[in-house]
This record gives sequence, structure tokens and C-alpha cells, in this order.
Amino acid sequence: MTGVLIVTGGGRGIGAAIARAASRQGYKVCVNYSRAEGDAEAVASEIRAMGTDALAVKADVSREDDVAAMFETVDDRLGPVTVLVNNAGILQHSRIDELDRNELRRVFAVNVEGMVMSAREAVKRMSTKHRGKGGVIVNVSSVSARTGGGPGNVIYATSKGAIDAFTLGLAKEVAQEGIRVCGVRPGITETEIFSGGDGVEAARTLARDIVPMGQIARPEEIAAAVLWLCSPAASYVTGTLLDVTGGR
Repeated sequence: MTGVLIVTGGGRGIGAAIARAASRQGYKVCVNYSRAEGDAEAVASEIRAMGTDALAVKADVSREDDVAAMFETVDDRLGPVTVLVNNAGILQHSRIDELDRNELRRVFAVNVEGMVMSAREAVKRMSTKHRGKGGVIVNVSSVSARTGGGPGNVIYATSKGAIDAFTLGLAKEVAQEGIRVCGVRPGITETEIFSGGDGVEAARTLARDIVPMGQIARPEEIAAAVLWLCSPAASYVTGTLLDVTGGR
């Protein structure tokens, strides 16, 4: 497998696992970050040490100019993007009756607008309508798009529901232009979200109660699903939302 893969929010957790897995399959990798520069640079350095081209690029996906600049950097340094993994996202925990509107705007700016703007730039480069050679877009959603999230996570779940709708609609819009668009909905996954204190253990306890398999996912398990969707093995798969939730 060869090509150029951009993973937004690629410095940590699921994004970092996707970047590493992509490099092992021969992709040149852009590791996008907004704040975690050290983490993103470390992932890119690790990939380069394995003999694959990689670079870390700072861009706040909620800023249209940042997104455009990131894709232009990739064009110049790695070549035209062939796979975009829209992974960047933020959590927001608040009851609806305690919600500040600025929090609402920030969640949708990153989780939804950032994903749409990134996909727009990818389509401009991938679509045969624009003389591109095709490509794949994978949007990382969440099982909360189906469940509505837990108490205090309604807005996050709502943003992920929007991602699912966008994935299905975009897949149809560009299906005859050489682009496949799919989504992955992870369940509870062991990432930095649960770092500190008894966070990971609390997540494992929760999983024993609500996940049929009784365990949380490793980031590498989510990455494997993403990379399969990007691969020729999934060449007839588009408009699909793949749950990686342990049966939840």
C-alpha cells in the first residue's frame, strides 16, 4: 500500500495509532495536531525512524485557513493526499441546562465544521471531477451517535450524530468521482481521555457493565478498522458506518 495519509488529531490516542498503522502499510503520513506538538513530533519521528516519510503539521481544524494551509503543506512535502482520516475531536461535559453557548460553538467548530472543511480540501484533490485520482475519507465518529451519550455528554453525542449524517451524504455525493467515504464509531477506548487517577480502571469497570465483551478497546483495534476501510480489500465499501464497540 502506498499513498499519502493525513490523520487529524494524530498526536495521541486513536490518531497516533492510526498514523503508526498507516506507516507500517507504506503510507507517507501527515500527523496533524493543534496543541500537542511534542506528541505529534514524537509520532512523526518514530515513523521516520522506521524508514517512512512523515511530518507533523500544526493546524486547528476549526480554522478554515489552518486547514487549507495544512493541505498545501502536504501537497508540497509529501504529495497529493490519497487518504484523509478525520479524527480530531473534543469532548465537552455539561448538562444541557448548564451549557454555555461558547462551549457548544467550540464543540461543533472542531467536531463538525473541522471535519467538513478537511473533507472539502481532500475532495478538491481526490475527485476525478477535479482531475484527481480518487481516494478515501474515513470519519471517526462515536458509538454515542447511536446511544445519545451518557449524562452530560449530549452535545458531544449530537456532534457525532452530525458526523454520521455527513458521512452518509458525502459518500453518495462523491461516489462516482473515485472517492469512498466511510465512518468508524469507536466504543470506550483506552486513550488519554481516561488518564490520571483511576480513570482507566473506572472505564474498565464501566465496560464490564455496559459492553457485551466486557472490556475497553485499545487504540490499535480502532486503527485496524480504519486502515481496513482505507485498503483495497474494502474497495466496494462506501457510505458505511463501522461500529468497533465490543458489541455495544
